[in-house]
Amino acid sequence: MFGLGTQELLIILVLVMIVFGAGKLPQVGGALGKGLRNFKKGADEANEDVEEGQVEDISKENEDKKDDA
Repeated sequence: MFGLGTQELLIILVLVMIVFGAGKLPQVGGALGKGLRNFKKGADEANEDVEEGQVEDISKENEDKKDDA
């Protein structure tokens, strides 16, 4: 997992608790989880678009618009 060991994760956790406080820790974790979930969803959708060839269609449309201008 990113080459981080137990000691590094413990140091990061302590720093996060100092900066945000123990009361805000669940909110920070929830926001981080939502952000990662949205990132994965967007990456999966981008991969699906590439696999289906939709990206090529969009680039062709952009070229057509440039030619018209």
